[in-house]
Amino acid sequence: MAAADVLASTEGAETSRVPFKPSGLRSSRDGFDPNKHLDFSPPSRVYTMADLGLPDNTGVSPLAVSEPFPLFTQEAVMRMREEVLSKDVLSNCQYSSNLAQSQLRGYANKYAPFVYDAWKNPETLRIVSGVAGIDLTVQFDFEIGHINLSFKTEEQKERELELCNQGQGAVANVPGDDKPIVDWHTDSYPFVCVTMLSDCSSMKGGETALRMGSGEILKVRGPQMGCAVVLQGRYIEHQALRALGATERITMVTSFRPRSPRVRDDTVLTTVRPVSDLPELYYQFTKYRLEILEERIREQLRELSDAKAAGRTVPTRKLKDFFREQEHFLAHMNREMVDNNQVTMGAIDDSHLLKAAARKEKGEQRASKRLKRAR
Repeated sequence: MAAADVLASTEGAETSRVPFKPSGLRSSRDGFDPNKHLDFSPPSRVYTMADLGLPDNTGVSPLAVSEPFPLFTQEAVMRMREEVLSKDVLSNCQYSSNLAQSQLRGYANKYAPFVYDAWKNPETLRIVSGVAGIDLTVQFDFEIGHINLSFKTEEQKERELELCNQGQGAVANVPGDDKPIVDWHTDSYPFVCVTMLSDCSSMKGGETALRMGSGEILKVRGPQMGCAVVLQGRYIEHQALRALGATERITMVTSFRPRSPRVRDDTVLTTVRPVSDLPELYYQFTKYRLEILEERIREQLRELSDAKAAGRTVPTRKLKDFFREQEHFLAHMNREMVDNNQVTMGAIDDSHLLKAAARKEKGEQRASKRLKRAR
């Protein structure tokens, strides 16, 4: 999904919507204050692409994934929970799919000013960028504070813990635990910051598994309440493992991209189209991509004008390379904007899996070569 932490459906649920009750709390008028609501401490370790044995050109920064680190205070978490579990958000912004029972998306700028300001704040962006090793900005507003919801009854929770204890704490002894929440995949967006909004003190499991270059698996533990992990999930095969022993699990996932228009942007919409307000998603996707293109063209025009003023010849080969790059950029946009009538809401196919994505890319490459030969 857009996040590294996609939550499984509740067993035996009669509805696709998780039965969370609106918070009913009255919103405070105090806005987000980084001095009051941030509680950042650097992660104990940051795994790089090299640590995972992946090629040097993997991704757009050395970071692969961080260990969990404190990010928000308890007060900030409570404020976020208050907003995301409000009646307006639960009534108007809840989505479900074959991969996740209940998600809240596209709500922040309408119904959650605290959440919106928290992720737009320059200090928050500085922190996430520092962990990621590259200057980042929020992907776009629709992807601020994406929420994954999971709910279990107290009886289900106690049963899971009982089975875990019988197996001497081995979570794998619980029936069905060998099934991941979502299969091996890459994310739609370059980076995600996954923040926990639930009490995980009794929770077991819930790690993120990453496939290393050698084929071995690295497991990174899940964050505690108010803590976060940063993952460059667009470029790393990973899966979210099940978490046991909690009645609720609420994770907030905000997606990021490099701020510089000169850095490549490999964003896709594969896993988010069927769980989005499609016109709004396409508007925000198109807007930021055209802004990148606009800045690239302005920069190229400045270089061309400066070269002319200095009496240098037009760099034909360099310009043709630039044109080809922008052609690819626009063609990629066109492929991602699937016609509305061809998108089935809630139905996510297997193209988010790496093998399927690789087959699709090879097919497109073969088609492109055939087209060139035909010309």
